[in-house]
Amino acid sequence: LSASALVSLVLSESYSEKAITPVKGDVLTIGFGTTEGVKPGDTITPPKALARALSDIQKFEGAMKQCVKVPLSQNEYDVMLEFSYNVGSAAFCGSTLAKKLNAGDYEGACAELKRWVNVQGKPVRGLVIRREREYQKCIA
Repeated sequence: LSASALVSLVLSESYSEKAITPVKGDVLTIGFGTTEGVKPGDTITPPKALARALSDIQKFEGAMKQCVKVPLSQNEYDVMLEFSYNVGSAAFCGSTLAKKLNAGDYEGACAELKRWVNVQGKPVRGLVIRREREYQKCIA
């Protein structure tokens, strides 16, 4: 993951010192988008949140490397990892996006990003903006 992608990821996830549900119907989150082991009432400091995000990123990288079988440019790698971090490894690896990517359809895989904007069947403005930014970086 490039340094600029790390910054992009934490800015996209925002920071919460308390465990929250960012969007109705979403999962409990803390720090910079950490979900694993988060319980209601949990709190975290910014340095610990960043350390936790880095640890989480390593897990997502490992999972992504298991399911992506084609070479990626740095931009593609960064986008796919940020996307996986946001939607979860299982959702990423089982997605049409990953299937298109592994079939060598890079353009089609990038276009799939724009489909991942809904929570409980409704588009979320922040996700629409985020996915467009990811798409633009992916096709660059």
